[in-house]
Amino acid sequence: MESDDSANVKQAALGEPAGPCAMVIFGAGGDLTKRKLIPAIYNLAKGKLLPENFAIVGVSVEPFTTEEFRHHASDDIREYSTSGVDQQSWDWFLNRIYYLSGDFNDPELYKKLGSTLSQVEKEQGTRGNCLFYMATSPSFFPIVVKHLGDEGLTKVEEGWRRVVIEKPFGQDITSAVALNRALREVLEEKQIYRIDHYLGKETVQNILAFRFANGIFEPVWNRRYVDHVQVTVAEQLGVELRGGYYDHAGALRDMVPNHILQLISLTAMEPPISFEAEEVHDEQTKVLRAIQPLTPEKVLDHAVRGQYGEGIIDGKRVPAYRSESNVSHDSKTPTYVAMGFQIDNWRWAGVPFYLRTGKRLAARVTQIVIRFRRPPFVLFRNTSVNNIAPNELVINIQPNEGISLSFEAKVPGPVVRLGAVNMNFEYCDYFGTTPSTGYETLLYDCMMGDATLFQRADMVEAGWAVVQPVLDVWNALPPRDFPNYPAGSWGPAAADDLLRRDGREWRDPLNGFGLQPRFGVKALPDRVPAGSKS
Repeated sequence: MESDDSANVKQAALGEPAGPCAMVIFGAGGDLTKRKLIPAIYNLAKGKLLPENFAIVGVSVEPFTTEEFRHHASDDIREYSTSGVDQQSWDWFLNRIYYLSGDFNDPELYKKLGSTLSQVEKEQGTRGNCLFYMATSPSFFPIVVKHLGDEGLTKVEEGWRRVVIEKPFGQDITSAVALNRALREVLEEKQIYRIDHYLGKETVQNILAFRFANGIFEPVWNRRYVDHVQVTVAEQLGVELRGGYYDHAGALRDMVPNHILQLISLTAMEPPISFEAEEVHDEQTKVLRAIQPLTPEKVLDHAVRGQYGEGIIDGKRVPAYRSESNVSHDSKTPTYVAMGFQIDNWRWAGVPFYLRTGKRLAARVTQIVIRFRRPPFVLFRNTSVNNIAPNELVINIQPNEGISLSFEAKVPGPVVRLGAVNMNFEYCDYFGTTPSTGYETLLYDCMMGDATLFQRADMVEAGWAVVQPVLDVWNALPPRDFPNYPAGSWGPAAADDLLRRDGREWRDPLNGFGLQPRFGVKALPDRVPAGSKS
């Protein structure tokens, strides 16, 4: 017999509205709620993907009444909406917002929450279905979940109860295991949705469609044809107002076990037998477990850390990391990390995977680069060709979502000369753009019971197991050369050496592997998308 969740996932595939439910946001007074969550839920409402029987219950320490919270929400949506505000649809939305003020450590808050949810169910017809969203400090995750369990608010009698956990999922392997254990004391694994907003990006979701819906790519997606894989997640911004958190976490903890390893697992996984969450998660977890752990000796050669000093970005001088607010003046926290490792399975054995991420780099860009092996040169040895550039497949995730493929073509003329050609596909050209915060798909999937884009407990622990050896060595050997790269650069010189020792180089996200293409071929639609200019 088909489960309710399976039926809902099929409905989601058809773009049907979610079923009746309430969404409780712990930390409703914070930035995440006003900048991302409320605008995302509002976009779902405008897209007719919310049910008529829907409500939001905000819970936070700020002493607001429901009317005051609604007033603040109305001000915030006009500042942070990605799609404009239609007054009629906003009034519909606003009448479904409730608010509770209280201390997350106080059991009385959860008694009041139970009463409020009963009131909401009578007024809005939510049928007992409830999504609890943890937009709080990570220290409150186990506390809030325990109180919800003690009050019986996570117990499923009819309908469903789900809990969304924001990253970070722990600070190391030990704390990640402890957090998973604390959650499982109250919840079943199928009730836990560990959210990573990177997976809300269309291009990330398209990795699986691109690989498995196109017969020309999957046959060459292996060690026989691929030379190496690079993942770059670069940010121009510094730590902004997150200095207190970031100085404890750093680039390795903040980005690698979640965002970057998720990208790598989707890129490297075997084809699942279906797009059901468990089938996809099984294959992702196999990839993470197949990553060869770095020994302490290898950490010294295969992992690089950096911290930005002052520099120039967009013509403006920016301060060093140690001069940022809430950052120690002698901080040893890395704002940059690069690593190289191997995936020891039949598909990828011998193919290096390189990753790098950092703050205050030359550009904001996230991309996955598949660099193929060079062809034999013998055919061109008696021509004017001196070098054959390798083919590259680049999956651009931000800021311009799309995919590009480079290959060699003969330059017109009597002499045999080769020129690099780029074929570029950008989502905005072919499909138009949809105003988005990056959370719409994820929140909709939570309501529909589709956990495909969320992390399972064993995936979280497998990701931490990859980075734990690096954390251990870096904790034992504090850096002596910080800051070691200027703001506005692509990172420390040691990161270039990491690839140079293997006879490779980082791809310049703006200009490729140092090869300026002679030709550009852009993939264009065979018709003008509706609503676009011809």
